[in-house]
Amino acid sequence: MSARFLLRPAALALTLLSGATQAATVQVTVTGRDGQPLADAVVVIEPASAAKARTPEPVQATIQQHKMQFVPAVSVLPVGSRVRFTNLDGWEHHVRGLPAGLAGLNAGPKAGFELRLDGRTAGKEPQSADVTLDQGGPLALGCHIHGSMRGFIFVAGTPWALKTDAAGVATLQDVPEGPARLHVWHPDQLVEAAPVAVNITPVTALAVPTQVQPRRRRP
Repeated sequence: MSARFLLRPAALALTLLSGATQAATVQVTVTGRDGQPLADAVVVIEPASAAKARTPEPVQATIQQHKMQFVPAVSVLPVGSRVRFTNLDGWEHHVRGLPAGLAGLNAGPKAGFELRLDGRTAGKEPQSADVTLDQGGPLALGCHIHGSMRGFIFVAGTPWALKTDAAGVATLQDVPEGPARLHVWHPDQLVEAAPVAVNITPVTALAVPTQVQPRRRRP
């Protein structure tokens, strides 16, 4: 005869709770040097415990070159993601991706990626090229043909990474509770800020002032 086990309701509840992952909603509000909301700031939360860390799932994304701009201007993508660059303008564009900030100044000739895209011809599909983001960190995008064009990709090694909206707010879901490191990055920062230690509770609201003075974006 096979053995049969019966859990009492209280014991069953305890079993379910012990196996559940406690996740939180974290709202981060980022402001610039003038105290105004800072849009397009990348907020990254990394659990202090290695046991709570997770590797994000790669995605397929598209960045367009349209009206002499990279669209979107700032992207946050998991490491390992594949990006398709598409030229919607009627003239040739170049794409150069290098580590952003001081890291780009010291980058070797093989760092990042480089490609060219012919201009769009009426009645034909726009030219595209794919790039795999195999290293984490911020990348600066430029065009050697048109020096005013600039864009950025933040390649995240954690699923808890998001850019702020026009109100300077990023709301991250399913963040593990407990000690964590909060990192904020912005394309216009002059000096990279060190991560800040925080404690994540079920509903966490954080305000992060910065010394970033954002550049005026082209319309």
